[in-house]
Amino acid sequence: MKKTTAAITAVGGYVPDFVLSNKVLETMVDTNDEWITTRTGIKERRILKEENAGTSFMAIKAAEDLLQKRGIEASEIDFVLVATATPDLPVASTAAYVASEIGAVNAFAYDLQAACSSFLYGMSTAASYIESGRYKKVLVIGADKMSSIIDYTDRTTCIIFGDGAGAVLFEPNEEGLGLQDEYLRSDGIGRQFLKIDAGGSILPASEATVKNKQHFVYQDGKSVFKFAVSNMADVSALIMERNNLTKDDVQWLAPHQANKRIIDATANRMGVEPEKVLINIDRYGNTTSATLPLLLYDFEKQLKKGDNIIFAAFGGGFTWGSIYLKWAYNS
Repeated sequence: MKKTTAAITAVGGYVPDFVLSNKVLETMVDTNDEWITTRTGIKERRILKEENAGTSFMAIKAAEDLLQKRGIEASEIDFVLVATATPDLPVASTAAYVASEIGAVNAFAYDLQAACSSFLYGMSTAASYIESGRYKKVLVIGADKMSSIIDYTDRTTCIIFGDGAGAVLFEPNEEGLGLQDEYLRSDGIGRQFLKIDAGGSILPASEATVKNKQHFVYQDGKSVFKFAVSNMADVSALIMERNNLTKDDVQWLAPHQANKRIIDATANRMGVEPEKVLINIDRYGNTTSATLPLLLYDFEKQLKKGDNIIFAAFGGGFTWGSIYLKWAYNS
């Protein structure tokens, strides 16, 4: 009897129309295009400007794009997972709302939050549900409206983040394609280096927390960079070693788009040539949970059936990991 694996069978995406370029940021904070590009690789990022539109707005757009391309009805979906660090509301599930809005009337839904590793963890969750045999179609959406939690007077964070959403559909596969292996990690030491101080159960919102700008992202850039470089590179190399993959066996590296230097360090550790590294950080910045699916969305036409793809991510908490996946179709 053949083993059932979980394969990606469709991809969708959405990025807002408004482009926040480095040139525009030069008029907002003390920075410049050369400084940003040299240190991060980012030239521009997209910002969601629609009134009363949150993360769900982009998630719905990405899901609808996927459904249209796959040619299926939303009612066929069994489960909707929204990976996000910026849910619409603190308590009500964003995923439940997204599922209802797209017409996934037969699906259950929930959110998954692991900072920038959210989508990577979501892939693992989806694969487990598919491999169990209980569900046939699992929709995983990575979406974040990072502009909602960024202080645009803080040059250490406002240059990095953007808004966007990407979606993938996982379905059963009997050809040995899809998710092959994973190595997921976390370490609570990272809590102090990348966080939002207020709005949670420790420090609820108050007049003082708003005045002190404690509802915006705080990042100790040097510490996060150091941890991200070593850990993303380590797990990516480990998953190759564990599966007896050489650099020639890997067709693509799909890394979290946080910083071009982190991406380069990961590729170098794996021995993967630059032309095999999927990169769109220059156009979108760090869209947090959306970076990995947006890579697939942008480069889908270049992916071939049977291609070995190594996914790698690192996020606040700290959370990180790597997934080895065989691509299941020709676009």
